[in-house]
Amino acid sequence: MNTAVPNTNSQALYGSWGFEDRTYIVTGGGSGIGRAVALALVGAGARVVVAGRTPEKLEETVELAGKAGGEALAVPTDVRDPEAVEALVAAGVERFGRLDGLVNNAAGNFVAPGIDLSPNGWHAVVDIVLNGTYYCTRAVARHLREQGTGGSILSVIATYAWHGHPGTVHSAAAKAGVLAMTRTLAVELAPLGVRLNCIAPGPTETEGAGAALWATPTARDRVLSTVPSARFATPEEIADTSLFLLSERSAYVTGECLTVDGGQWLGKQVYGQSKG
Repeated sequence: MNTAVPNTNSQALYGSWGFEDRTYIVTGGGSGIGRAVALALVGAGARVVVAGRTPEKLEETVELAGKAGGEALAVPTDVRDPEAVEALVAAGVERFGRLDGLVNNAAGNFVAPGIDLSPNGWHAVVDIVLNGTYYCTRAVARHLREQGTGGSILSVIATYAWHGHPGTVHSAAAKAGVLAMTRTLAVELAPLGVRLNCIAPGPTETEGAGAALWATPTARDRVLSTVPSARFATPEEIADTSLFLLSERSAYVTGECLTVDGGQWLGKQVYGQSKG
């Protein structure tokens, strides 16, 4: 179990970033990057609604938030279900009185050659990553329009959304769709004061990604050899960057995607000496 707690310096780091008394929904908030973002938000003074399909993991996040002196609410949610997403937003508003933003982190992935990928496998990933992100974004944006306060929506994607990667056609296509959706809605929603951005983490030390994408020590070493910085990211590092994009410090940034991958995609090499 990931028992990470908010950085004890979070309030000092983010105290002037405008998170106090604000409320954010974080999907996939029961583990990994989602949990790290939720706890960083709590440490910065925000209240958090964590959503996901495993109630026990969500409650662990809520417990960790409480130990840090923050407030969090667990709402088990299948983001593929538009009605469930509407209920998620309603639950957050009922508990905390307002919403100020959203982190679309819920995802599914596995490695499979595209030619052998089943329709069910395709739908399983696209429904969560693309459809679920749209349903959550739409529901939160509608509430922000009604609330009239503006807000910030951040979606977690991956660099293969634009460069592709063998074995990830379902996830790459879905995340590319999220990037296009983000840039489209960034223009549409800017007059409402709603900003939309993406973050593209590189290989990160999380249980979910590790099991799906580098399940063996050999696979892990192969992935690590592609990262010029020669290490994996921590969820907390991704959370720190996420808070910047959610905060008032990035108030003039919208429709952007910030890559946080240790140089991995820029270091893709065909000629010259091997980086390994």
